[in-house]
Amino acid sequence: MSAPATWTIPEVRAALDARRISARELVKDFYTRIEQRNPELNIFLALSPERAYAQADKIDAAIAAGDALPTLAGVPVAIKDVISTHGIPTTCGSRILQGYRPPYDATAVERLERSGAIILGKTNCDEFAMGSSNENSAYGPVRNPVAPDHVPGGSSGGSAAAVAANLSVAALGTDTGGSIRQPGSFCGVPALNPSYGRVSRYGLIAYASSLDRIGPLTRTVRDAAIVMSVIAGRDPRDSTSASVSVPDYAAGLKQSLHGLRIGIPDDYFGEGIDPEVRKKVEAGIALLEKLGCRRISIRMPNTDYAIAAYYIIATAEASSNLARYDGVRYGPRVPGATLIETYQKTRGRGFGAEVKRRIVLGTYVLSAGYYDAYYLKGQKVRTLIARDFRDAFQKVDAIVTPTSPVPAFRLGERTANPLQMYLADIYTVTGSLAGVPGISVPSGKTSAGLPVGLQIYGPAFGEDRVLQIAHAFEQAGGNDL
Repeated sequence: MSAPATWTIPEVRAALDARRISARELVKDFYTRIEQRNPELNIFLALSPERAYAQADKIDAAIAAGDALPTLAGVPVAIKDVISTHGIPTTCGSRILQGYRPPYDATAVERLERSGAIILGKTNCDEFAMGSSNENSAYGPVRNPVAPDHVPGGSSGGSAAAVAANLSVAALGTDTGGSIRQPGSFCGVPALNPSYGRVSRYGLIAYASSLDRIGPLTRTVRDAAIVMSVIAGRDPRDSTSASVSVPDYAAGLKQSLHGLRIGIPDDYFGEGIDPEVRKKVEAGIALLEKLGCRRISIRMPNTDYAIAAYYIIATAEASSNLARYDGVRYGPRVPGATLIETYQKTRGRGFGAEVKRRIVLGTYVLSAGYYDAYYLKGQKVRTLIARDFRDAFQKVDAIVTPTSPVPAFRLGERTANPLQMYLADIYTVTGSLAGVPGISVPSGKTSAGLPVGLQIYGPAFGEDRVLQIAHAFEQAGGNDL
């Protein structure tokens, strides 16, 4: 049969079960799509056809034998290039890791493959996940499939674009301050950032260890729920993963929203939000009210300090995490007359401008005389922001906000102004600092045809509630507002 333009996870399973298509044929179709569109969009940095076809053949053999299939059997998946994949190049979008092939898989990748998923390859991203537009990759920017002269968001722009362009059914991204949700918003696909500790970080190449999380970008909210049930859960190899039971997220999607209290923070609708974004998000809130939710106005008083606190904490952790890239253990080496000169030359040529900027800032805020003035204060503000969320969830079941104050902007529009770029994360960094789950779900488009994202926050380990609301919103036509 000729493969449809779009697939969801249940549709893949139904087609395989009915033998309308084989897993090998499906993989071949996706690689044909990638061959056709990747030169224009620059989504994939590396492909893994041998691994993909080997997994597809296992699935086809299981079908032929009449065996029961695992949850994600035959589903083509893309992996962000900061997540380790055994034998597949993993560069973090940086020249300092050019040619690096990890000797192991990340736990999330292991769990996907164990559940039958087929790894197509690695997606482009901002270097070491540092960016909001995917323009910081050493291998060139990703283009937004919705509007190729616009950015796809960052840093998981390649993963969001892969799903939006129908080059994978699902993708894994990572989120430090909004890097799953904001690209999901810009590309018009559901994008879930789980609670900190819900998904193992083993095999995730660190940017900011107390903030980094792995989560799914998918065609539908149901697909995100299915992927989450596979990748979530305690991992003994990651001491920060939580020993909290993992529910069947997909099974809880159909519950009614009647009587749920949704908090609308006035602080998220102030100056700086694009009028069309505001209009679409307010229409989304009205739709949730029609579905039975009760709107409650709340205050998140420390929101104004979130960007400053985030960029102090994240850059400080980046300064420590990226110290290991010295040209000695892995990655290219630029020889110097002394060891120090080798370090300097290797890092000078291997790291891009944004990574250098964040390392310098992080080193500064950790240095003697400035630690208390900056880093310690940043951590105190983080505690206040987490308290804002904790207090809010005493009054409401979920919090609804815009995902981004603006729709996708044009390539090159903000590269000369890093501060303007950083401010695009204002609505996502708060949840990142608090460690709570959040999902961006499409909420219509602007008059220029650019997607708008509506963000739903839940309490820690409340992914089931977040997914339930997002699914109901999607099913009620939220995408088309």
